[in-house]
Amino acid sequence: MENTLFYDKKTGWDRMSDAEQAAMMEYAEGYKAFLDEAKTERDAVRRLQAMAEANGFAAYTRGKEIHPGEKYYKINRNKAIILFVVGSDGMHSGINLSAAHLDAPRIDIRTVPLYEDNGMALFKTHYYGGIKKYQWTTIPMELRGVVCRMTENGVESVDVRIGDKPGDPVFVITDLLIHLATEQMGKTMMKGIEAENMNVLVGSKPSKSDIETSDKIKLWVMEFLNKEYGITEEDFLSAELTCVPAFKASDVGFDRSFIGAYGHDDRVCSYPAATALLDLKETPKKTSMVILVDKEEIGSDGVTGMQSHFFDTLVADLCRADGTLFEECIERSTCLSADVCNAFDPNYPNVSERRNDARVNCGVALVKYTGARGKSGSSDATAELMGKMRYQFHKNHVIWQTGQLGKVDQGGGGTVAMFMANRNIDTVDCGVPVLSMHAPFEVIAKLDLFAAYNAFKAFYQMEQ
Repeated sequence: MENTLFYDKKTGWDRMSDAEQAAMMEYAEGYKAFLDEAKTERDAVRRLQAMAEANGFAAYTRGKEIHPGEKYYKINRNKAIILFVVGSDGMHSGINLSAAHLDAPRIDIRTVPLYEDNGMALFKTHYYGGIKKYQWTTIPMELRGVVCRMTENGVESVDVRIGDKPGDPVFVITDLLIHLATEQMGKTMMKGIEAENMNVLVGSKPSKSDIETSDKIKLWVMEFLNKEYGITEEDFLSAELTCVPAFKASDVGFDRSFIGAYGHDDRVCSYPAATALLDLKETPKKTSMVILVDKEEIGSDGVTGMQSHFFDTLVADLCRADGTLFEECIERSTCLSADVCNAFDPNYPNVSERRNDARVNCGVALVKYTGARGKSGSSDATAELMGKMRYQFHKNHVIWQTGQLGKVDQGGGGTVAMFMANRNIDTVDCGVPVLSMHAPFEVIAKLDLFAAYNAFKAFYQMEQ
């Protein structure tokens, strides 16, 4: 009787066959390769486009007729992408939509970054997203991004990528040696590393040029960049360059049950949301769609964030092509806001609530509400939607649990859920629990990753 009346989070390992566990481990290898490639939103979009085209998806253009079973993608400024499969009901019955983000905390390079000081060349930076600044010192980092340089005929984009290939140099933000850190160690963790001092070391070799300048080391760096990429210092004014951790995604633990990597938040949800759609074998009844955007870590603003009209414009185009009223499609749609949640960490139990926080290896987590202090900044999913997703997951044998973001008044955070709910779309958060979230090296369980893939696959097949 207790088994039917009581609820408890149970490990998923007892509910998986040997074949399912083997499939899980194989799926994790594909995800690790994706993580190593897709360390910026631009790299992620480029990789997802290639994956989509390999699975029969084509670029959608406005005015194109749509038919059930057709597969399309739409890219927004190289930093966001929508993938969709047209359902047998067309747009009239709404969309089964998953929404995730491709950006992650990182160290952005400033507009005028390069300077020389005491025999070293450095880049000025501005951190992106919520980070613990001390975690980003003394780790090897790659330099990735794009520079839009001026030519005689206009503007040309040049991709920059240094630090990910064997033999490449890496970059670093230095820290103060312990022998001189008495004052620093007395500060709070928030103040121990000052943002203005998070400058990236990029060189120390002086140029042999005859040009008269006191900045010979800076000159050498610019000579290198000009030779390799054809850029000048002024071209930094129209560049998006960022430093990201140079770690490769790695198995963690004797049993290899975890993956440690940079960027799990939120690529651990983006990847299964996308691959579940790519792997659909039959035409779904409702149109199935995944939107993967930028800027979530800084509020989802901007032309590539979830608050832009990228999604609305595409859906309006599809509704016009299908003869469906846009508002009718939207109000009949359902969204899984595919974002991570915290995993209960036994090293830090005091900030969590054991009964309600998600646990590793218990599956993908449905999170009814996020927010902070009285659910501020949360869409708070309806009981009806929670019930519908419970039924769909149980029917398809998805390993899942519920989660929340720590104890009440302990802190808090938000996702893109409220921005989709504000459009009049039933929305609930659904994501993978993460240890060390927002650190340069985050940790997730492979079981929870695979459960997310199965959850999104079941969701895309949902008929009501």
